[in-house]
Amino acid sequence: MSDPHAVVAALAAQLADASQAATGVRVGVRDDVLTERARLLGLGEPGAVSANGACRMIRARDGWLAVNLPRESDLEAVPAWIAGDLDAEPWAAIAAAAADADAEALVEDAQLLGLPVARVGAIDGATPEPPVIRMAAGAPRRRDRLRVLDLSSLWAGPLCGALLAQGGAEVIKIESASRPDTLAQSSPAFFERLNGAKTCLALDFADPGERAGLVAEASRADVLITGARPRAFGPLGLRPETLFAANPGLVWVAVTGYGWDGPLRDRVAFGDDAAAAGGLVRWTAEGPRFLGDALADPLTGVAAAAGAFRALAAGGAVIVDAAMARTAAGVAAQMTAEAVA
Repeated sequence: MSDPHAVVAALAAQLADASQAATGVRVGVRDDVLTERARLLGLGEPGAVSANGACRMIRARDGWLAVNLPRESDLEAVPAWIAGDLDAEPWAAIAAAAADADAEALVEDAQLLGLPVARVGAIDGATPEPPVIRMAAGAPRRRDRLRVLDLSSLWAGPLCGALLAQGGAEVIKIESASRPDTLAQSSPAFFERLNGAKTCLALDFADPGERAGLVAEASRADVLITGARPRAFGPLGLRPETLFAANPGLVWVAVTGYGWDGPLRDRVAFGDDAAAAGGLVRWTAEGPRFLGDALADPLTGVAAAAGAFRALAAGGAVIVDAAMARTAAGVAAQMTAEAVA
C-alpha cells in the first residue's frame, strides 16, 4: 500500500478542475490537509491507538474492530455493550469481552447503542469519488455567487464548506444553539481554519419559527452541506422530497458514516473508525494500525467538495452521497493499486 498523500494529490487535481468548471476558480488543497489537526492539537503518532487516543484496534474472535469512544456517553454505554462492569481501565474489559465474540455481532450490538464501532475492512469501494442520487430535473443557477448553507460540524463537512468558500461561495454555517460545534472549544485555531471564511449563525431548532427560517434558507441555497444521518432531517423540516420540489437545482452534500441509503445508513461513525471500516489501515504482524489522524474526515471533505462542484456544473438536483467509510475504502483501493503498479 502506498502513501495516502498521493491519493490526496489526485483528489486535489479533480477538485481544481471541478471548481473551475463550476465557478471559473481553481480551488486548492493545503499540503498538510491530512495532518493539520494533529499538529494544531499536539496529537501523537497513531498506532494501535488513534492519534487522539479515543479509538483502538481490538481483536475479536474472527477479525479486528476499531472501537471509538470519543464522547462521554460512549463510555457510559460500554457496560451494556459488553454485558459487564468496567474497572479503572475500560479497554482491558473491552478487549477481554471481544476476544471470544463474533466481530459482526459486536458491531451490530454497538450500533444499537449508538457506539461508533466498525469491523476493519468491512466496506468496499473502488474510488473516493462520491456517487450522486438524482432528486429532481434541475434548474438554472439563481445567482452568480454561490450561496451555501453548512449545517455540518467537526471536520469533513466544514472542510467541504471551506473549500466552497475558497471558490468564491457565500457560506453560512448554521448550528444548534444548544449543541454547538465542539471543535470551537477543543481547537479554536482549527475551527477558525475550517470556518473563518463563513458567516456563523446559531438557531434554536426547538423553536418552530427558527426551524421554518432554516427551511426557507435551504430552499434558497445552491448547496446544502449536512453531517448527520438521514433520520435527523425530518424533525427539522428538511425532507429531501419537499426541499428538492421547492429548490430543484439544489446540491445537497450529505456527509455520513456509511451512506444516505442502504442498510447501514443509520450507523454512527467518526473519522478513525470510518477509515478502519474502509480498510485504510497499515497491517503489521500484530494486526492493523491507524495510518493517520481520522483520515476519513479530510479525505471525505475534499472528495465531497469536488463532488459538489461537479454537481453544480451539471445543473444540481442531486444528493452528493459522501460516505466516510466508502471514501476511505476508495482511497485504500487506489493506494493498493498504485503500490502494485
